[in-house]
Amino acid sequence: ISQVLPDKKDKVGQAIQLDWWKSQLGTHKLQDISPLVISECRTKLKRVNTHYGTPRSSATVNRYLAVLSHTYTMARREWGWVETNPVLNVRRLKEPRGRVRFLDNQERQRILEACKESRSLFLYPIVVLALSTGMRRGEILGLKWRDVDFDTKRIVIQETKNGERRAVPLVGTALQLIEKLKINARDSKDDYIFHSPENRTKRCSIRTAWEFAIKRSEVENFRFHDLRHSTASYLAMNGASLLEI
Repeated sequence: ISQVLPDKKDKVGQAIQLDWWKSQLGTHKLQDISPLVISECRTKLKRVNTHYGTPRSSATVNRYLAVLSHTYTMARREWGWVETNPVLNVRRLKEPRGRVRFLDNQERQRILEACKESRSLFLYPIVVLALSTGMRRGEILGLKWRDVDFDTKRIVIQETKNGERRAVPLVGTALQLIEKLKINARDSKDDYIFHSPENRTKRCSIRTAWEFAIKRSEVENFRFHDLRHSTASYLAMNGASLLEI
């Protein structure tokens, strides 16, 4: 764990998953851990509720299997402890197709109006930025002033889901809102753009403000991540190719 987890983005979640496997398989010898033993654990994962009293989804169970499989890969390739990976012979659970939800014009207007009226100083520019760029919530909240190039009108995202940097254009209303925030910002490039009220070196939280805005807008069955879907749908309707999207 100490050799692998420091390089993982979700090291807290994966540490919990590995601890669970340790509780189930820790007394077994490596040679006795067969696909059958692992499949029985998979069934237990699915049937037994979490400590919150809720069932695990098929996707969560598959992530548990994935972290165990990676452990076996390390044990085989780098440590020479095993010759095969038994997890590869364990069937993954079927996951439901991901939901795709995007805003129509009226819904978008209602949400933007609700965000404008929010007590949160940053909710409206954050949502506009999400709709304009397709950026994820974590990417937006993690932005610092050093990530914005006003000369080239673009944002460089330092930490993405796939671990690579990428640049996105900053134009239109989103650019105007960021420029307005810059007027009241300090000169420190290490400050978060959307910072905590108490500390500019800590990111803000918009969870409560977002949930209240959605309730006020009366837009049903909509999550923050769906703003990303909306961006993709707008691009497609305006003739962008799948590769461009």
